[in-house]
Amino acid sequence: MPEAPSNVPPQTPRGASPRTLPRARVGFLGFGSMARAIARGLARAGVPGGDMRACARDWARLSAGTAELGAVACRDAREVAQGSDVVFVAVKPDVATRLCASVADALAGRVVVSVAWGVTLDDYLAVLPDGAACVTTIPNLAVGVCEGAWLVDERDTLSTEQRALVDGLLGATGSVTRLPARLMDAGGTIASCAPAWAAMFVEALADAGVKHGLPRAQANLLAERMVCGTGRMLEQTGQSPAALKDAVCSPGGATIRGVAQLERGGMRAAVIDAVDAVLG
Repeated sequence: MPEAPSNVPPQTPRGASPRTLPRARVGFLGFGSMARAIARGLARAGVPGGDMRACARDWARLSAGTAELGAVACRDAREVAQGSDVVFVAVKPDVATRLCASVADALAGRVVVSVAWGVTLDDYLAVLPDGAACVTTIPNLAVGVCEGAWLVDERDTLSTEQRALVDGLLGATGSVTRLPARLMDAGGTIASCAPAWAAMFVEALADAGVKHGLPRAQANLLAERMVCGTGRMLEQTGQSPAALKDAVCSPGGATIRGVAQLERGGMRAAVIDAVDAVLG
């Protein structure tokens, strides 16, 4: 296997053991889809529900979501901050800094982890107290099943101990990749947007199976396991996608005929175009 290029960002192993999971009280400012996924992942990894608290505008939805995990529903951001060691900012980007500014004093001494894509470290430091501990990240929804991907801005204001705490929590729910700020949008598109595109591929593949006689449940399962297993194999072996493709394509065989049709259909160009559309 060729040596990895020197510019490949460092990554942490996926799925930290609950025995090594750092103990910390975790709070969520906002409890939408991403925050709930993070909370579910942390719960699966071993964080007690009682060590998690959250606030959100929709009290009924918040109550239902926190009850599912045994977490604490809070009436406002101040209550969350005061009862947490690590605070995930998981509101819409246009609200994030304004909300943090409103409870800046309560966030003093806490570790602030942003999952609000597009809000920079400097944006937070402009409203947080001097010496604030803050890091910006982009996760994907698979953190909810501890198979996610975290992108972390390599620039932060964390101490060594705080960085280890954050890495322990994030690493319990997925891989952790540090990137310079200029690459966070590109990485976020691949890791955080593309699950929707992968789901479209799984759906289309299963539809084709149904067209050719497979029961829907079996077609879905086969497509899902294929994607999951292929990704895991690439990750664990270090094999390039091109090499894996070539290994499956026997001369004159069925797979290479399918590959040729995908190329004629513009699959590769369509994927690149989708990334270009996100990044402008």
